[in-house]
Amino acid sequence: MIKILFICHGNICRSPMSQYVMEDLVKKRGLSDCFYIDSAATSTEEIGNRVHHGTRGKLKEVGIPCGDHRSRQLKRSDYGEYDYLIGMDTWNIRNMQRIVGNDPEGKIRRLLDFGKAPRDIADPWYTGDFDETYKDVKEGCEALLSYIMEHDLV
Repeated sequence: MIKILFICHGNICRSPMSQYVMEDLVKKRGLSDCFYIDSAATSTEEIGNRVHHGTRGKLKEVGIPCGDHRSRQLKRSDYGEYDYLIGMDTWNIRNMQRIVGNDPEGKIRRLLDFGKAPRDIADPWYTGDFDETYKDVKEGCEALLSYIMEHDLV
């Protein structure tokens, strides 16, 4: 089973959006039994809070179910539990490394590093642009799934 943990600052916008987009992608390919997907925060600011209404609205608009995820913080032990720890931006990556320590297995990556144009995914908490965030998340999740299919499931 491939275990993926998506991580952003508060775990209410980008990382749960990525979690639900990836769950939808693997479900549509009949691969749900091959994956465990979750999300977490690097900060404690939103712990226990539900997914942001902007993320919920965008997922509903595109027909992707949004569960009852509650924000939680990344733990050092998550490094051993997951195959991929996927951050949304460079700042997330720094904070992830601060929390988990070294990354000897190369598990920590930015989501869009798997795509054709590596870059950060802007935080819609600040931009208010959940459409652009969704476009980037979808692009990244599709590229990550292709990478996993090529490297881990074949």
